[in-house]
Amino acid sequence: MNLQQLTQWYDFSGKTVVITGGSGVLGSEMACALVGCGANVAVLDRNLELQDAVKTSMDAGPGRYMVIYGDVLSREPLEKAAAAIEAEFGQIDMLINAAGGNHPKATTSAEASFFDLPDEALRFVFNLNIVGTILPCQVFGRLMADAGEGIILNVSSMSAFTPLTRIPGYSAAKAGVSNFTQWLAVHMAQEYDPSIRVNAIAPGFFLTEQNRFLLTEADSGDLTARGQKIIDHTPMARFGKPEDLLGAVLWLLSPASNFVTGVVLPIDGGFSAYSGV
Repeated sequence: MNLQQLTQWYDFSGKTVVITGGSGVLGSEMACALVGCGANVAVLDRNLELQDAVKTSMDAGPGRYMVIYGDVLSREPLEKAAAAIEAEFGQIDMLINAAGGNHPKATTSAEASFFDLPDEALRFVFNLNIVGTILPCQVFGRLMADAGEGIILNVSSMSAFTPLTRIPGYSAAKAGVSNFTQWLAVHMAQEYDPSIRVNAIAPGFFLTEQNRFLLTEADSGDLTARGQKIIDHTPMARFGKPEDLLGAVLWLLSPASNFVTGVVLPIDGGFSAYSGV
């Protein structure tokens, strides 16, 4: 082992990465980093508009990228996207399942008890997080199985380890993502090829448009009681920033983690380590 080999591990030149939900806050940060590391990146989303800052960053290369329509809840659009990505970049080497999220109507409050949460909102959350992870793994994972190599990285959540109050559907769904990650890691290694690795990251509290209404006051931007409680329970005393995910993401996609599969890695500022006393 030498320093030159270590630095080369994070050169993704010639590798093709598909990122579902790639135009979102976290997905686009990963896309920019991977293009910057030389990868060919397929941003797969129902929203085909990239923010100007994201587009500027990705245009700077040195890797290439494409933005392509894909619905993680429907197999046919995923299969069409896979064919188009292969036509543009060749073999698909990696898949990041960044599509996911909660729904305000699947969240309990003083006005909405657990018993009254609408079934359509709960189904939305389960479908988006569970089915929206499994279907891309089926479509793109089949290509990896045929090639005898590949890497899948799912996005779970710290709420999968210890469920959070008010978001029962999301916590349960992300627990399912963690469980499925472990199952698929074993399945791909035993049934197809041990070099096909499947892992997940579990972000802690990142302030995004999906959870801003829970963590900050709409009028002032001040922390809500829930937001303050989270900060008080996070030893690093802040919310995560999208770039905080990149070290773990690049490591899990690189040869530096060649003997790592079936793990769910917390990125949470110490939230899971703190007992509260």
